Amino acid sequence: METIFSKIIKGEIPAYKVLEDERFVAFLDAFPLVKGHTLVIPKEPVDYIFDLDPDTLGDLHKFAQKVAVGLKKVIPCQRISVAVAGLEVPHAHIHLIPMNQISDLSFSNPKLKLEAEEMEGIAGQIKQALKVGGST
Repeated sequence: METIFSKIIKGEIPAYKVLEDERFVAFLDAFPLVKGHTLVIPKEPVDYIFDLDPDTLGDLHKFAQKVAVGLKKVIPCQRISVAVAGLEVPHAHIHLIPMNQISDLSFSNPKLKLEAEEMEGIAGQIKQALKVGGST
């Protein structure tokens, strides 16, 4: 199954990656709800998150936890929320969304349009926070 996420994994489409290993990758959402909105995906192309085998699903969440810890160090917020919608792209993914109020999680909110320099800066800060925190 070829998706936009498959192309990001293969490097055919650029992305602001913040963490990657042999099984998972996390990158900033190109159309974020708030600054720092990050997507965490398995490299295995499975459409529906609950079709992942139990070990992969658990490891995906552990990987997302690492990213969330770094994200919280960089983006001022009360919490990093977790959302799984699964309708936008037919490739399992977790949204990590910094939030200060419940309305920050509304997918009906207008998406932010951040400049490339700002996205690069946010991604770089998250990578640095993860490196300092020993998550990479």
